[in-house]
Amino acid sequence: MARIAVIGAGMGAMATAARLAVAGHQVTVYERGPSYGGAVGRYERDGFSFDTGPGLLHLPAVYRDLFVKTGKAPLEDRVGLVQLDPAVRHIVGDTTVTLPGASRGGVAAALDAAFGPGAGERWNSLLGRARDTWDATRRPLLEEPLRPDWQVLGRDPYPALRGSGLLRRRPPTLAEVAARELGGELGELLAGRVRAYGIDPASAPASAAALPYMEQTFGSWYVRGGMRELATAVHERCLERKVTFVFGAPVRGVLVRGGRAAGVLLADGTEAAADSVVCGIDPRQLPASSVPRPPDGVPVRGERVPGRITLLLALRGARPADAVHRTLVHSPGLDVTVLRPDDPAGRPDAGHEAVTVSAVCGPAGGAGVPEPRELLDLAVRAVPDLRERLLWQEVRTPADVEAATGAVGGSVPAPSLAGAGGTLLHPGNVTALPGLYLAGGWAHPGGGLAHAGMTGALVAGLIVEGADFRGSQ
Repeated sequence: MARIAVIGAGMGAMATAARLAVAGHQVTVYERGPSYGGAVGRYERDGFSFDTGPGLLHLPAVYRDLFVKTGKAPLEDRVGLVQLDPAVRHIVGDTTVTLPGASRGGVAAALDAAFGPGAGERWNSLLGRARDTWDATRRPLLEEPLRPDWQVLGRDPYPALRGSGLLRRRPPTLAEVAARELGGELGELLAGRVRAYGIDPASAPASAAALPYMEQTFGSWYVRGGMRELATAVHERCLERKVTFVFGAPVRGVLVRGGRAAGVLLADGTEAAADSVVCGIDPRQLPASSVPRPPDGVPVRGERVPGRITLLLALRGARPADAVHRTLVHSPGLDVTVLRPDDPAGRPDAGHEAVTVSAVCGPAGGAGVPEPRELLDLAVRAVPDLRERLLWQEVRTPADVEAATGAVGGSVPAPSLAGAGGTLLHPGNVTALPGLYLAGGWAHPGGGLAHAGMTGALVAGLIVEGADFRGSQ
């Protein structure tokens, strides 16, 4: 039995802790804040309850697998998972289109009705190529440790449409694919879905189309009571496996003895010895000497990782029967996501509604964070009577995210993508310091609830099985 110190109590860190504990290790989690969950937080006021981080889950199989591998009670015994249907409503220009959940034919019919005959076929043809991209990269990007020859992932696997002219020069960007294969407002649906991840279609490789494919194929899911309930379920599973949590314990650095990680140094000067250390936070929160570059040499994403601004809106009046859970309002220079969950746990009674509006923006300390009124102006397109019904609003800026989670600039990491020379990959889970591993959204395979959760299987496998570990099954 080895002693494992885990830095941070975010979702990836807790997923790692639970898997290591069930393998027989003694695991202690050190968290700077007063609670678990990292970015998966909750704000409550006057009977209203809001998610302050991710509002939806994609690839729920990641957490189903976590619960199967760490105990008897399955995930659905702990949380209520609801698949969205409709999956999403898009408002782009003068067009509004509502797409059903997990129905390829239904999506095609809705697109034909909104954009004209043939639109659905073009969309499904493009997602068919995105499926090829997903199939080619699913294991190396999601289920295996970052391969030593990671450079092969720098090539974009998206099979560009022949005859488009894109094959004869540099690989196409996602924006170019959207314009040439879909065109007009239909192409904007694809580009906007990718922008919601904090990825710029104008510079992203065409492989980013795998993200909308993932959503349409595996669905978008909500947890009854809010996503915080998922964090609570994972935390409780950790406690069942005898993981120890120490809250209010910021880590100042990683202890190094004999050329390997030997524990953590807490801010109060306490040293906590360990045989291995898992860094589950943004590594930039620690001195560079504590978290050396991985031996694989993967390019590290720039310091200007986007953040998010979020408005938590308390509304008087019942949620209309025709409201949908998620609406994307597309606008030049600023898109907003409007979430309207039909969840009694989020409102004081049936005569009120809780709405969350968010937008990708620049990190704290830089330009690009819009004013709340700009978000409201766009949200009105999804909730026409919003201003008349508004009781109060709470604003969460990237600076607030930084204060709550420690993530530098309140940045929110995006999933890893193949292509672009490897610049959209994340550092591997193994570092240049023996005994030190990276987990969570800032490590391979990147950000998002599902992707961060995948690091649990990868890091636990590397620690338990060593260099022979070839990936989750």
